[in-house]
Amino acid sequence: MGDVDMKRKNLQYRLVLLCTLLVLVSCQQAQQEQRETPGKLRIALVMKSLANEFFQTMENGARGHQRAHAADYELIANGIKDEQDVSRQIDLVEQMIAQRVGAIVIAPADSKALASVCKKALDAGIPVINIDNKLDGAVLAERNLKIPFVGPDNRKGARVVGDYLAKRLKPGDRVAIIEGVPTAFNSVERRRGFEDAMNAGGMVIASTQSGSWETTRANQVVSALITEQPDLKAILCANDQMALGAVAALRAAGKADQILVVGFDNIFAVQQLIKDERILATADQHGDKLAVYGIEYALEIIRGQSTPQDRETPVDLITAQNLPGK
Repeated sequence: MGDVDMKRKNLQYRLVLLCTLLVLVSCQQAQQEQRETPGKLRIALVMKSLANEFFQTMENGARGHQRAHAADYELIANGIKDEQDVSRQIDLVEQMIAQRVGAIVIAPADSKALASVCKKALDAGIPVINIDNKLDGAVLAERNLKIPFVGPDNRKGARVVGDYLAKRLKPGDRVAIIEGVPTAFNSVERRRGFEDAMNAGGMVIASTQSGSWETTRANQVVSALITEQPDLKAILCANDQMALGAVAALRAAGKADQILVVGFDNIFAVQQLIKDERILATADQHGDKLAVYGIEYALEIIRGQSTPQDRETPVDLITAQNLPGK
């Protein structure tokens, strides 16, 4: 090989080496920019049933917040087909862990079953913020987990709704409670709040049954209930979706004017019914802001501005007298 060929080979080698170094430096710079640029941060919102208007409102609120803070983070929003599809929600969290999101904001479908996968996220260095339905305290303690809950006091909110209903009843009146999924913390707390109010007012809780958070299921439960318990004076529903089912069952049975109904959530679909007092009252836990509270807290934790601890958010009594937009 001549000197010219050798020089050409050396030049080609140096050019390849230089290009390789430039590519490596470029990749390192891109990775550094991704770590340092707030706009590259991804926050995952994992909700319950998107068939429920409440969670559609929650998602819309979160997306509106992200658009207003597009330089701070990107949003990945997911939900499940119904409130009982726990395994699918676990899968969604697993996917978010695999994608290495910056934080997970979750409204768990089950207060106990989601604890393990949330632990997996924490073990991977991903902050987890619990909203809407609180993870079971005993399960968290058993696993030595500290996951902050950002949300309303469901028992307090249900008690306020129940107290308002009690003013329209008299001691000894028989009532029924339609709870959500029995393994959900917010279902348990709302049932307890209703019980607190009814017991304080001297009412008789004739039946407590699960409507699984769903309109159709609640309709079926209430249809059977008003046949079995013809002297009921009120039905307390742990969410508005079930209150809609209860109202439809009462209307079909010709008892819409005989049995009072209350709910929880203040979804748009019940507001005309509240105005007409077909639904006497509900509780507004501000679903459009609930995910936003969690997202803002996640951003604070990531930036080192806060340490994980529970935060209580507002819940307000809604009646025909103070219905928003009235």
